[in-house]
Amino acid sequence: MREHFEIRDHDAAGRIGELTVPRAGVTVETPALLPVINPNIETIDPGRLRSEFGADMLITNSYIIRTTDDVRERALEEGLHELLGFDGAIMTDSGSFQLAEYGEIDTTTTEILEFQRDIGSDVGTPVDIPTPPDASREQAESDLEVTRQALADAEAVDTGDMLVNAPVQGSTYPDLRERAGREAAATDLDVFPVGAVVPMMNSYRYDDMVDAVAAAKRGLAEDCPVHLFGAGHPMMFALAVALGCDLFDSAAYALMARDGRYLTVSGTEQLEDLDYLPCSCPICHTHTPEQLRAAGDDDRESLLAEHNLHVTFEELRRVKQAIRDGDLLELVEKRARGHPAMADGYRALLEHADQLERIDSASKGTFFSVSHESARRPEVRRHHDRLARLSVPDRLLCTEYGTPSDHDYDAVWRVVPPFGPFPRALSETYPLTAEVPDRTDAAAERAAAEGIRALVEAAPDTDLTLAHDGWGADALAAVPDSVTLEDLAADGHRDRDAVASADAEDGSESE
Repeated sequence: MREHFEIRDHDAAGRIGELTVPRAGVTVETPALLPVINPNIETIDPGRLRSEFGADMLITNSYIIRTTDDVRERALEEGLHELLGFDGAIMTDSGSFQLAEYGEIDTTTTEILEFQRDIGSDVGTPVDIPTPPDASREQAESDLEVTRQALADAEAVDTGDMLVNAPVQGSTYPDLRERAGREAAATDLDVFPVGAVVPMMNSYRYDDMVDAVAAAKRGLAEDCPVHLFGAGHPMMFALAVALGCDLFDSAAYALMARDGRYLTVSGTEQLEDLDYLPCSCPICHTHTPEQLRAAGDDDRESLLAEHNLHVTFEELRRVKQAIRDGDLLELVEKRARGHPAMADGYRALLEHADQLERIDSASKGTFFSVSHESARRPEVRRHHDRLARLSVPDRLLCTEYGTPSDHDYDAVWRVVPPFGPFPRALSETYPLTAEVPDRTDAAAERAAAEGIRALVEAAPDTDLTLAHDGWGADALAAVPDSVTLEDLAADGHRDRDAVASADAEDGSESE
């Protein structure tokens, strides 16, 4: 059990936690953003990051510090916190990024971890191999062996109170990611970055990023704090947190500001194209686009960077509140509508619904069914699985609303797409309190039909009638042949108000 990380709340695989960083004497609430600080380029004074933006932790590159003579000497003499002027926790990278970019670096895991310890880093990183997406399996396995040895070397280093990262690599091979996660979790290391995902995000392959993280999470234990290396765009935070990521590091706020780019939760805008600033942060509240464009290069870059950080931290707070409210997946769905690549990521997330369902809360905020993807959410799958727990009468009517011509049944249950059938006594329990549209789509009807099938499989001797509201052929094809079908739309039974009154009828069945 990793005592330095404690989970306080969760929704889907997302969680609010507390990461205790003993060397800094700081407890970081997660999900947390670590702004990236280049020790040679100061876009925003690190001293402002905690007081003005709420950053309890940042990340900088120990390899750059080590290979820059004057900075190295200052770091060894003054310590990293004094060098950067930051009183929160500081994580340091090892040079693995430079290794991936340039092919070689002149340091080892032992050397760089000892250097990170000596300059006062609070969380250090070994020299792993970030295998890029789509590398050959042979390369991915070879690189993974080097990373495995790096983790073993890291365990052998006397790091004192400094926490140590255990990167999880494996390229785009889910089985390698899962294996790497399992091996990393078996070490006595402390934080678990999922690495080499930046190329996926840069090319908007959010679905591949989801698959890589989901695979790593299958290998990692629940008490492992997970860092998504290089993930700093606010539009993807909700998705990544729903997967179970706890830490993010962002150089995007500065890099995009340097290029005149303005971050939003649904994408990136060019400052030169904006007539209005769609934000109420301190920068946008006191400036117009014209004023920002008219500022000198350095001032404009600094102001844009501040906006980018404000909108990024705001989104993380929004994500945390969504976890507390139990509607994180609703927020993920909203963000998925902002960009096609995010929609791909959300759909990939739902392909791992079984994995999410095992840790998702059984009761939380209201379920909103707002798209065909809603039918694939883990709550729907859980309801279908739990139908086998119900006491099912000999003759049962499952109806969307109203009562068909024959009312000679032992019980009348409701049918609500996408969930399917349930006793009326459960109408006030989550997720059956769901808000669903009257005009259901084909995916919701199909999911409800699969619920009917699950009920028939659980109670094969029940004489079951389904009264549906004009379901399409695809949904009806999923209903077992043994079920009697009545079409309420065709029969003219369109009294939806009957549902409310029917709910007051006897419903003694329970899960």
